[in-house]
Amino acid sequence: MSLLSKFATVGGATLVSRIFGFAREMLMASALGVGPVADAFNLAFRFPNLFRRLFAEGAFNAAFIPLFARSLEEEGEEGARRFASEVFSTLFVILTGLTVLAMIFMPFLVKTIIAPGLAVCMDDPEAGGAVISCADRYDVTVAFSRIMFPYLACMSLMAMVSGILNAFRRFFAAAAAPTLLNFILIAVLGYALHVDADKPTIGFMMSWGVLAAGFAQLLMVAVAMRLAGFGVAMRRPRWTKGLKRLLILAGPAALIGGITQINLFVGQAIASFKPGAVSILQYADRPYQLPLGMVGVAIGVVLLPELARALKAGHLREAQHTQNRSLEFALFLTVPAAVALFLIPEPIIRLIYERGEFEPEATRAVAAVLGLYALGLPAFVMIKVFSPGYFAREDTKTPMIATLISAGANIVLSLGLFWLLAERGIALATTIAGWLNAGLLFLGLYRRGLWEIDRALLKRAFLVCLCSAVMGVVLIFGLIELSPWLGSDDGVHRQLPALGALVLAAMAIYFGLAFLTGAADRSQLMTLMRRRRRQAAPSATKPEDE
Repeated sequence: MSLLSKFATVGGATLVSRIFGFAREMLMASALGVGPVADAFNLAFRFPNLFRRLFAEGAFNAAFIPLFARSLEEEGEEGARRFASEVFSTLFVILTGLTVLAMIFMPFLVKTIIAPGLAVCMDDPEAGGAVISCADRYDVTVAFSRIMFPYLACMSLMAMVSGILNAFRRFFAAAAAPTLLNFILIAVLGYALHVDADKPTIGFMMSWGVLAAGFAQLLMVAVAMRLAGFGVAMRRPRWTKGLKRLLILAGPAALIGGITQINLFVGQAIASFKPGAVSILQYADRPYQLPLGMVGVAIGVVLLPELARALKAGHLREAQHTQNRSLEFALFLTVPAAVALFLIPEPIIRLIYERGEFEPEATRAVAAVLGLYALGLPAFVMIKVFSPGYFAREDTKTPMIATLISAGANIVLSLGLFWLLAERGIALATTIAGWLNAGLLFLGLYRRGLWEIDRALLKRAFLVCLCSAVMGVVLIFGLIELSPWLGSDDGVHRQLPALGALVLAAMAIYFGLAFLTGAADRSQLMTLMRRRRRQAAPSATKPEDE
């Protein structure tokens, strides 16, 4: 299976999850709007979800897969099973203890880490949504956090099992499992709206839904692992050489690969000082995560094993080719997405969210944040392209330093800009920090001679930017012409075809120009299409082999 085909498999499964995530956010926006209950749920969910993004979306794979593959090659399947059982048992014990401690000290965690703004909250009846006191906001956030915190343990264990599946080149189950979260929360929200539940009740129902989804996702990948003919067993945790090496690699990998989520978490913690700001950031994050998840996660999961195999075999030219083609793929999809989200965020947000409790004022606030997030989209995908160049060589120190610098810059900028631009300042700080991180990672590889930019990359990168600029002009004129169908007073029956026509026209212009000018690697795409057609029948019966 080609590199591009593997990107398509993982990216496609992730795309399905993100699409259903849209449906989830649409229902949540309609039910809760921008208000204190929505803030409480988003704050409580962000903490365990941070670890899902850190570990499940590549970071654990970055540390676990090379060590697991080495055990499999040097000690056989029995040795790999022993190593995996050691990791699973140790993780289970640590996570159980961490969960118990977090449940006990959750009020302290909420005041100091999750939502420090609630510690100095003053009642504001204009916060939006149901008007509840600051004390009630704090209590609800603590309750939601306690219910959802075990989700962290489920996702960390799922990441380990997913690493085993990815090591055996079984990418589909791990990529598709997050869709269960969206299915369950969509069902919960649908039922809550049907029975006309009040906002606090909806928040509690969603919190329990998150917990149920965590167990369901862990079960799904565990079953897939058994079907792949592999299993792990609980043992008494022991401090082994392999486990020590895993922790040394996994910590920096999680920090480096999850800088986007760390920045968002820091941003939400700072935003807790302003009622409604947390929800605004979360609603803007969903459209921004669609291209980031589809492209970034696919690259992060697939690129590292491919790069590690090429380097281990001594195929340095192949490794350079893989890195350059991965960056091409990232730019080809993220640059036009960033241009579109920056130029037309308001009609997108209006169509997705503006109904029920979600008012036009909220649309404008969320759109402003989305436009600023969009400017950092290529940078955050580039981070996932550059990081494997270090991980495949077991160098975690250099990218960790770059990540710490960018994270520090994000905190300083967020604190400074928040008081000037409110939630928009946090989005701008996140974008600047993302570009700083990507730049530092690239410079480190380039100066060491670990990344040689070939002519094909330079040519296609320039052409991608040119095609995206032309597409942007089309979007601006199209937005002006279609504005009578894209206002707040226009129903979905008018907004959807108008925005759909605008997006389709922009896509046609971009992809048409990309193929005509050579911005797209036509040979790779044609190879992918031929392979997907040949594998259509087998993949229908063996989806785990994708």
